[in-house]
Amino acid sequence: MSDNNTKSSKSSLPYVLGFLAFWANGENYAAASLLPSIASDLNLSISEAGLSVTAYMLSFGLFTIIFGPLSDKFGKGRVIKVAALGTSFFSILVGFSFNLESLMFFRVMSGLLGAGIFPVTMALIGAEFNDRERQGAMAKVLGLGFLGGALATVIGGVLAQFGSWRGVYILYGLAELALSLLVLRLVPNGNVAREPFNIFKFYAAAFRNPLLLSMITVVLAIGFSVFGSFSFSGYYVQTLTGFPIITVGLVVAAFGVGSITSSKLLPVLQPLLKTRLVPVAGIAGSASVLMLLIPLASGHLSTLFLVLGYFGFGLAFVLLQSTLVMNAQALLPMMRGTVMSLVSFGMFVGGGLGSLANGSLIASGHIEWMYILAGALTLFASLSLWTILSLIAPKKQHSPA
Repeated sequence: MSDNNTKSSKSSLPYVLGFLAFWANGENYAAASLLPSIASDLNLSISEAGLSVTAYMLSFGLFTIIFGPLSDKFGKGRVIKVAALGTSFFSILVGFSFNLESLMFFRVMSGLLGAGIFPVTMALIGAEFNDRERQGAMAKVLGLGFLGGALATVIGGVLAQFGSWRGVYILYGLAELALSLLVLRLVPNGNVAREPFNIFKFYAAAFRNPLLLSMITVVLAIGFSVFGSFSFSGYYVQTLTGFPIITVGLVVAAFGVGSITSSKLLPVLQPLLKTRLVPVAGIAGSASVLMLLIPLASGHLSTLFLVLGYFGFGLAFVLLQSTLVMNAQALLPMMRGTVMSLVSFGMFVGGGLGSLANGSLIASGHIEWMYILAGALTLFASLSLWTILSLIAPKKQHSPA
């Protein structure tokens, strides 16, 4: 392959993998608008249909821990290719579910294989791009992935309204399959490590790094703040406005637009602000989250505040997360997959705890505390990350060339 073709393939990686993440991430969030249709079609209760979401999330969270070390051993590209093809196959099969058991099995398999896409993709981007390009490439993948999550309720709602919930999963599966074919062609397989595969050895090395463990604590706070509140964003907007689900989805999609915008702003902001980018993003994100409370506190509906709030939240999230991921991988550059497994698992656990806490707050009639906590944790995470980066900087300066 010529140098020009190699450069072209490399430059397309963030977009190919980002759109794969768009559909894979969106498949999970699309379920929010589909549960009533699934329950009605399969003669299930809402709680039984909701088990398919739980099944997906649990299998995704568990196997996230496994795929990172596997990618460090057998090559990141190989793991992504198997995961992409597998999850597209089982996503399509979800559309042919005929009872609760088949629905649960197909969703478990889809979540299990989906766990090999996003975290390993971020590890591969970290390995393939140099220091100057790395964070921007990561931000593109993150932005597209979360745009997929933000638009999922719109896509799912429209297709379910004019067709069937089955068509939603079949569409997502076919889109993932199309991206998988590009992945097979463009993504390098990666190297196979000579050492025997030992998952405990990988994690033992990771847990001996105190700075990495500190970063995982920050990840937990970000997961609680972002995933924990994002799960209820549609409910919040619909309760506040009374808008139909499609319009609600468009408002919440501002989060994804902010995520994408961050990748465009990074080349400008990073040289200008350097490490100060982290606290600036934290302050902006915290202010954006609290802006979401203005319509609730004032009693006057302003969709503009909601759109700006979600946009700023998405923008700040990707600025913080891409900085965290890039620096976490740099602590163990030969084990990027394992590092990303820890990061993803931290986000999953933080998001799960956040969803649990916010569900309790909503049930008790204190929905405003969901965003008060999110704003406070966003600021806390940014200041903590800034402190950790200040500890890493002297080590970089004194490391051998």
